[in-house]
Amino acid sequence: MEVWLKGFFIGLSIAAPVGPIGVLCIRRTLSRGRLFGFVTGLGAALTDFIYAFIGGFGLTVISGFLVEKQDIFRFIGGLFIIYLGYRIFISQPAGDNISLVEKNLLGVFASSFVVAITNPIALIYYIAVFAGLGVVVLENNYYSASLLVAGVFMGSTLWWFLLSQVVGLIKNRVTSRGLQFVNRISGTAIAGFGIFAVWSSLY
Repeated sequence: MEVWLKGFFIGLSIAAPVGPIGVLCIRRTLSRGRLFGFVTGLGAALTDFIYAFIGGFGLTVISGFLVEKQDIFRFIGGLFIIYLGYRIFISQPAGDNISLVEKNLLGVFASSFVVAITNPIALIYYIAVFAGLGVVVLENNYYSASLLVAGVFMGSTLWWFLLSQVVGLIKNRVTSRGLQFVNRISGTAIAGFGIFAVWSSLY
């Protein structure tokens, strides 16, 4: 139980800082509703699950490869994030102008997953946090590793659920003009994250 709790709070704390997924979750909740915002967060939660799985089960070959190739992943992910930010920036509040990515839940989930998974630096965070909190999971201790990974996933999922629910409370108060303003701000912020990712991968 202690291992699960540690994983839960790790997942919650790593998901909480505002990044491109957080901006996407807020924007999609305001424009499409709580379910679309929550599913956006689930794409990131799945990434947290994968990276926690790699770190928790001690899969050094995979983690070594991801860390070694992190610049390539960051560059590709950064380009995708810039494109996503651009599409959001030029989008209009009207429902018939919603981008193809955001018209269905699968597209919403897939786009946020791509944004999150192309940032292998998250894997380094997990390994560092595991070590810092004294969470040492041996490769043959599958029970403890499973509890840890499950805790991380549930903590991350809870954060995205709470964020989408809280933002959903003000959805009906946002006017069409206000939503257009949100599109401009969130599109610029997301593109900014992408530019930084590309720049950091090159330099």
